[in-house]
Amino acid sequence: MFPRPSHRALAICIVVIAAISFGGCFVWKGSRGDKPQILSTVTTFSAPGSAIVEPFGIAVKDGDKYVSDGSAGTILKLRADGTSAVFASGFNTPSGLALLPDGHLLVADTGSHTIKKISADGVVTMFAGTENVAGSEDGEGRSAKFNGPIGIAADDDGNVFVADTYNDRIRIIERHGVVATIAGSSRGFADGAGREAKFDTPLGIAIWLDKLVVADSGNRRIRLVALHGGDVTTLAGSGDADLRDGSLSEAAFVSPTEVAVDDSAAIFAADGNAIRAIGRSGFPYVETVAGERRGYSDGAAIEARFNRPSGIAFGTAGEIVIADSDNGVIRVLGEGDIGRTIKPDEVEKMRIKAEEFRGLQPPRWPYDPPEAPREIAGTLGEIRGEINETQGPVWFHNGLDIAGAYGEVVRVIRTEKALDPHAAQNFGTARELIRLPTMGYIHLRLGRDQTGTPISNAFQFERDERGSPMDVRVRRGTTFRAGDMLGTLNSQNHIHLIAGPPGAEINALGALSLPGVSDSISPVIEKVELLDEGWNEVTPGASVRRITSGGKLRVVIKAYDRMDGNAERRRLGVYRLGYQILSAETPTEHIDWTIVFDRMPSNEAVSFAYAPGSRSGATGTTSFRYIVTNRLGGDDFSAGFIDPAILAPGKYILRAYAADYFGNTVSKDVAFEVVR
Repeated sequence: MFPRPSHRALAICIVVIAAISFGGCFVWKGSRGDKPQILSTVTTFSAPGSAIVEPFGIAVKDGDKYVSDGSAGTILKLRADGTSAVFASGFNTPSGLALLPDGHLLVADTGSHTIKKISADGVVTMFAGTENVAGSEDGEGRSAKFNGPIGIAADDDGNVFVADTYNDRIRIIERHGVVATIAGSSRGFADGAGREAKFDTPLGIAIWLDKLVVADSGNRRIRLVALHGGDVTTLAGSGDADLRDGSLSEAAFVSPTEVAVDDSAAIFAADGNAIRAIGRSGFPYVETVAGERRGYSDGAAIEARFNRPSGIAFGTAGEIVIADSDNGVIRVLGEGDIGRTIKPDEVEKMRIKAEEFRGLQPPRWPYDPPEAPREIAGTLGEIRGEINETQGPVWFHNGLDIAGAYGEVVRVIRTEKALDPHAAQNFGTARELIRLPTMGYIHLRLGRDQTGTPISNAFQFERDERGSPMDVRVRRGTTFRAGDMLGTLNSQNHIHLIAGPPGAEINALGALSLPGVSDSISPVIEKVELLDEGWNEVTPGASVRRITSGGKLRVVIKAYDRMDGNAERRRLGVYRLGYQILSAETPTEHIDWTIVFDRMPSNEAVSFAYAPGSRSGATGTTSFRYIVTNRLGGDDFSAGFIDPAILAPGKYILRAYAADYFGNTVSKDVAFEVVR
């Protein structure tokens, strides 16, 4: 048994081993000797539907949890019973929180480019920065300038450290009030001394003995900054955009947002939709302790789901308290005795309905003039890719494609504020986009007009040596108003509109108010197939299919939809599909609608909705072959069959149905006979 080292010794050991690990070999020379905190279960602390809209930063003091709400501009105080009250208000997209030694709460007020202080009775004062003025100037606290600061931490002496996110720098506000830059200079990736180092959109920070831990989100790494001297090193992350556990140099991060350090010097990070840990068992190893995929699910830690967790802190019993931003709740990772388990039906009740969503915006299209109808080129739920024997990537289309012309101006559908620190993504690709809290816009030249010239200071461009844009960022806290220009269409010649919050996308035909949109054309059912369990057609070509009771059957409907104003060649996905089994002895009017695309399904369900041979994309023939004996609706999906053994011998009609969002319905009959 190794002797138990001090926390400082453990931390130094991890740093030494990190350096050795990145140098090409790996040696471990210590053990923590104690057991790590049990982190087995995820529960929900705040009640769904409570006052929290977009929880981001979190701090714990005397058992109370303080949470920044970036959407509402408030700081909430959550009591032990889960109830909440506004502790302070009047902020512009508050983000990270930190506690000073004297008990004051510090807020990185991202939208106003300042750091603010809140007293015990909720009085807000300016701590550093110039209200609503972005810049990068050092100097006396209230004359210094920040650029969308997000992360914040304080040491025991009252020095405050700030991740000056969109300046890509780490700043210090010394206890006598002077602001100085200790590391970072321009956007990029480089270790080194002080301003020789480079970061890419640093977010959360935490103090780790004589160093700062930085969630370097754009570089997908965890970095260390020496508090004295500002030397920057990389602790963990290969730079690959992946959720991969492993040694410090081999592990990969999706986009780390926040970091926190527990009493034993283990480092925890909110990363993508997961909670990761470094050194939790005394080894310099990155492990995923909870979550992985986007969603909302309590229960066993590794099976739980989060939706952009942005803040993490430690509760009084060592549990991890998590600001689950896009789910709008506070979660707890621990032994399961804090908070409660939220059931799937409660999650569904939390989600906004299409009719509510539609009422939140003025009627308009995303082009000029805003009242002129356009051709719909794609709908939610359509397959993208192809299901075949080689099986490349396949996924569900998650929005509404509205046709336009190359270079045409795209405008904002509804007024809202960017909250995701990485709202702009995929610069220079066919899928360049901006994701706002309730709307997404894809296939843009974001922030540029037809000539590529920037259109407003809402977009921060990174330029190459020749001055040409090479990337663009949109600061957290940037507001776009309905009708504002977002950019111009790229070579895809359509805008892909996503309606609904991330992880809870809604069919945009129901969620958006589009003037003059109409559909009087029924879907087309091309073929109805009765297939056995091996995907073979039952008595093909026969007018009446003869079926024995020896095996189960699938029903596949090949169908597509059209809309008014669309070219005849344009094939859209069908909104809902189902079937009936009818006989002379037991007629029924009930239609079993088994597949409904009212909400975005999980991409895990593509092969449950679509049969082999289904395909759709930018090129080639479109073929939608729906497996209607399976079930799909929102988050739920399952396999299903018709079992002839439960049908009495005799003749039946299988009546297949396809319907569009506007209620146009078509059916097609297949006669079959069950024989013993």
